[in-house]
Amino acid sequence: MCFSATASFSAGAVLLGLGSVAVGQTHVGRAIPYALIPVLFGIQQLLEGGLWLTFAQPQGCGPLLTHAYSAFSQVIWPVYIPVAVVLLEPHPLRRKAQWCVVVAGAAASLFLLVELTHLQIRAEVTGAHIAYIFPHFHEAIATGLYLLGACISPLLSSHRAVRWFGVLISLSLVITMVFYNLWFISVWCFLAAITSCAVLAFTMPGQQPTV
Repeated sequence: MCFSATASFSAGAVLLGLGSVAVGQTHVGRAIPYALIPVLFGIQQLLEGGLWLTFAQPQGCGPLLTHAYSAFSQVIWPVYIPVAVVLLEPHPLRRKAQWCVVVAGAAASLFLLVELTHLQIRAEVTGAHIAYIFPHFHEAIATGLYLLGACISPLLSSHRAVRWFGVLISLSLVITMVFYNLWFISVWCFLAAITSCAVLAFTMPGQQPTV
């Protein structure tokens, strides 16, 4: 989480547990990537928990944890979420629209991956939150493609439970932009991680695709 190591580790542990339940309830292979979303968010929160502990030792593994966390926030999510969603989609027209979103998210991921490997990124604590300093060019374009992948793809789903996940993650985006913009990456990833608990609604009996 964005407030302390204890909070991050606690959130990570809860998400790993809930994600394990979601995966255990999943009986269709193509639904497993979607069920794994809380697990991945849990790993990301554990990484940030570890990062909190390094601020007292600047020469430690802080840079490694910063880049590992940023790999999730910048590279994995904009392409993973739309791929996980499109694998669930039975309707041809919606599936075509979602594949377009996958392409947009993949473009954002590739762009941010290149930037992540070429530009210096650092993390620092300001105002009881972690601020990730990640300078990159064409920020508006990258952000637009990112949001298409992370927020819009669930809203295009024909599954109500998946659309609710899209609504919640979009709401978390608005809350972060309004109240925590200075710590956008850390806070939004935490709030998005909390919303990923909604994945369990889809893995309940009767909600999953049958083939």
